[in-house]
Amino acid sequence: MRSAAWHARVECGKEVGAGFLVSARRVLTCAHVVRWSEDAPVTVTFPGGRELGGLSATVLVHGGWRGGATDPGDLAVLELEREVSLAPAVFAPPGAERSAPAPELIAYGFPKGYDEGMLALYRAVPGPLISDEWVQLEALTGHGQPLAAGFSGAAVALSDGTVVGMVSAVAGARDVRAGRMLPLEVMARYWPELGELVPTPGHRADARRRLYALVRRAEAAGLTIDPDRLYVSAVDAFAPPPPEGGFASLREAAAFVQWEVSQTDAVARFADRLAERLDAPPARPATWSPIVVEIDRSGAGTDQVTVEVSAYRDGQRRPVGSRRLAQSAVRSFVQEQIDEAFTQLDPGAEELLTFVLPREWLNKPVARWECGEDDSTPLGCAHPLVVTDRHRHRSGRLRHQLRKKWRKLQVSTGGTLHRVDCGTRERPAGLRVRLRDDAELAGFAAPPDTAREHFEVGLTVPVPVLLWPRTGCPGDGHDGPCPGSAFLDELAVSVAGVPPSELPRLVMELRLAADASDDPDGHWARDVQLLWDDPRCFAETPALLHSPVG
Repeated sequence: MRSAAWHARVECGKEVGAGFLVSARRVLTCAHVVRWSEDAPVTVTFPGGRELGGLSATVLVHGGWRGGATDPGDLAVLELEREVSLAPAVFAPPGAERSAPAPELIAYGFPKGYDEGMLALYRAVPGPLISDEWVQLEALTGHGQPLAAGFSGAAVALSDGTVVGMVSAVAGARDVRAGRMLPLEVMARYWPELGELVPTPGHRADARRRLYALVRRAEAAGLTIDPDRLYVSAVDAFAPPPPEGGFASLREAAAFVQWEVSQTDAVARFADRLAERLDAPPARPATWSPIVVEIDRSGAGTDQVTVEVSAYRDGQRRPVGSRRLAQSAVRSFVQEQIDEAFTQLDPGAEELLTFVLPREWLNKPVARWECGEDDSTPLGCAHPLVVTDRHRHRSGRLRHQLRKKWRKLQVSTGGTLHRVDCGTRERPAGLRVRLRDDAELAGFAAPPDTAREHFEVGLTVPVPVLLWPRTGCPGDGHDGPCPGSAFLDELAVSVAGVPPSELPRLVMELRLAADASDDPDGHWARDVQLLWDDPRCFAETPALLHSPVG
């Protein structure tokens, strides 16, 4: 049996419970034990370290418990006023309490009248977790100490002293010898740092220690990393998807890999991906070499348009081809001319297909156009592809304002998505104020024709990036969940932490993921349209399209 000096008594207002030391200054207990901590002091004593006296503590982490007996998240991490010299608790592998035959489990609590503590002997009931949260405990005998008030927050340990969980619910009646505990894997949901302390079957201890050392290094450096993208890059197709809404932090993603991914090398691979990001040189903003497809009404008839294709190299615009065409002939001409435009780019250039379109064409599915007669790959899956509004592209006033905005964005690590939801009650004038000064990117729940007034505000203020679904939400009055709102929810997660200069590449990756999914038509990103406009990529003033009509 290991030393038990790490068992703690926790007092807060009217509540008395238990806890256990997990580091020199941190104690784990139940959130309900310290429910009065905003108004009453929290005092921690160690029966095995009486010389320390009573130590004041503060609530460092709260698991989210809301006050009900069956509410999840009944966990709190306390920080002591100073470090103590006691050896902390040691943890058993997750699930050890439910091995066969069922092992004896010992809880050290502080029922009324026993400030020095009492022991209770229990075992875990085999079977699934109750409500995916608790392991049910039952007494080994009918005459032992019940899990009464004062045991909440107590460590539940095996006979060798290693901890398998924490008592969270005690019996309400004296003769009831049952209770519940939070197992280690559930506790780690609410405090991901626990993962660093717990041995996990299937994952090597050295890999786990390396992983959390890298996480601490990333946190100390303030490194901006998208934990969802890092996770996807480190696991294979059989791994569980990230939780709904994504990971809240890098540490949460690391804990998810440790606890939820069964592949034996997953922890090592995640650590390798993180190390690559930490050791990589600082990312430089993308320097794009645009291939510009500019389309305008020709003036020769309602069906006639003028198409001009050009490429940029060394900051100079190089015309490739121009023609007046019927609208039905535009796609094949553009395919041919884009292919030719690539010959004008520097061999190492980062191409960016830019469609400069009349306002009524902004929702055209240009990203879905095929690369050519012999290549059915959508252009938006083969290359970064964006659109922009022709008036916006040629307005000296807006170009000046956008240049100033992009200079500020050079140091941006990703801004907040300004949502324009379906059926918004916000007046266009109010939206103009919201977007004008600080907005880096705006997302619309509906296509331009459905939210015309609000969309035109986005085009006429210097917002560098606009995104919307080409199809989906029909506007006000539809029944059921709004697909546009779901689109914005997914989009907000995807663009978080991505610099605006990198969004064309990100959107290409989203289109690729949608195209490769089991249900491409149902994927939220299949029809994402990106209006992205950085005047610095177009060194010359855009040349006026000449009309062949005299």
